[in-house]
Amino acid sequence: MKTSYWKLQKNSDNQEIMQEAAALIRAGEVVSFPTETVYGLGADGLNPEAVAKIFAAKGRPNDNPLILHIAKKEDIAQLTTGLNANAKKLMEHFWPGPLTLIVNKSAIVPDAVSAGLETVAVRFPSNKFAQDFIRACGCPIAAPSANISGRPSPTNAQDVLEDMQGKVAGMLDGGNCGIGLESTVVDTTSAVPTILRPGGITYEMLTEVMGAVEIDPALQGDKNFKPKAPGMK
Repeated sequence: MKTSYWKLQKNSDNQEIMQEAAALIRAGEVVSFPTETVYGLGADGLNPEAVAKIFAAKGRPNDNPLILHIAKKEDIAQLTTGLNANAKKLMEHFWPGPLTLIVNKSAIVPDAVSAGLETVAVRFPSNKFAQDFIRACGCPIAAPSANISGRPSPTNAQDVLEDMQGKVAGMLDGGNCGIGLESTVVDTTSAVPTILRPGGITYEMLTEVMGAVEIDPALQGDKNFKPKAPGMK
C-alpha cells in the first residue's frame, strides 16, 4: 500500500489537504493524524470494516477498545445513551483537551470500537489540526496511538512513518505533539469518577474540580483486576 503524506502548515489554510485525507477516511481507509497528546491512527469510528484495519496495522488485539475522537462537544450526544452530572462537569472543565471520558454507548457505536463493552471512550482533542481533520471527515474518528502495539507512542511524524509506512493509506504531519503523553481516561459511569489510565490530566487536577476521584485498582498493581481502558492491555 502507498501511504500518502501531507505536511500541515501552521497559520495556513490546510483545507485542501484535510479534504484529501478525509476522502480516504470516507473510503474506509486509515489515516494517521496529530493530536496534542500523541499521533493517532484514525478510521471512521462508525464503520466496523474500517476499524478492523486499525487493529491490523497496529497488530493490536481486537478485545482492546478504541477511543472515538470528536470535533466539538455536542458530537458526543449521538454516541451515548446519556451523560450524567460527572461527565458534564468534566467536559466543561477539560474539553477540549487530553481527557477521555468513558460513557454508556448508544446503538450506533460498533462493537469493534467498544470491544463488546456497553461503554465507549470519547475525546475532544484541543489540537487544531486534529479538530479540522475530524470536522472534514464528518464522523467520529476511532484512533489509538499510531504505533505498532508494544512500541512507544509516537510524538512526531517520522516515528509514525517508521512503523506505519505502507500499512496505512495516509499520514498527516503536524509537527511535534505538545504534550507527548496519552490522554487520561476517566470512567464516568460509576458514582465516583474513576481514573482508568493516567495521562495528560493529573489526579490533582481532577480532584480540584470533582472532589472525590478514585483510581482503578488495576493501575495499583492488583492482579485481581484487569485494565478496562483503551491501550492498557
